[in-house]
Amino acid sequence: MSAHSQDVKHCVWNPSREILASCSYDDTVKLFKEEIDDWTCFATLESHESTVWRVCFDKDGHRLASASDDQTVKIWQEYLPGNQEGIPTIGNDGTWKCVCTLSGYHNRSVFAMDWSPLTGRLVTGCGDDCIRVFREEGADKNQPSFSLTATSRAAHGQDVNCVSWNPSIPDLLASCSDDGTVKLWNYSEQEL
Repeated sequence: MSAHSQDVKHCVWNPSREILASCSYDDTVKLFKEEIDDWTCFATLESHESTVWRVCFDKDGHRLASASDDQTVKIWQEYLPGNQEGIPTIGNDGTWKCVCTLSGYHNRSVFAMDWSPLTGRLVTGCGDDCIRVFREEGADKNQPSFSLTATSRAAHGQDVNCVSWNPSIPDLLASCSDDGTVKLWNYSEQEL
């Protein structure tokens, strides 16, 4: 599959369907599915202004988060055919729309993020050496908002390259960095 025009930085499987998401230096996220023994790109998500470093799905696979060099995280919502919002779709594929942008929180590139399947919290790792945890506010999936609930400043001595929630312990997460370390964190409101 060569749908991107530049280096591909990350790819991830949808947790509930055979959909693959990828992101690239070309500032886009692409979604792929298998059609008649071949994989095809069925959607290109464009909204970032620079390299997209990481993508991750929520636990149900109907939302996707993307992290970028433009210092933002974007939340994309899938609208299936016949959706009650009246969002147009083509064929049997859903349409993905950016419904929220987390901006103003990160001072450098957002290299990493993970969406907890247990709590719905979103954690980010950044080029400013910080780890941040966000919680979704409100119940409207079409206009979600997220609040910053915890920050670890100088979590590492250099860029944070990856963050990951433990899949069975809700408040445990791991991070790794250019500083050569892997760290484990216990989350609590306001601090790591």
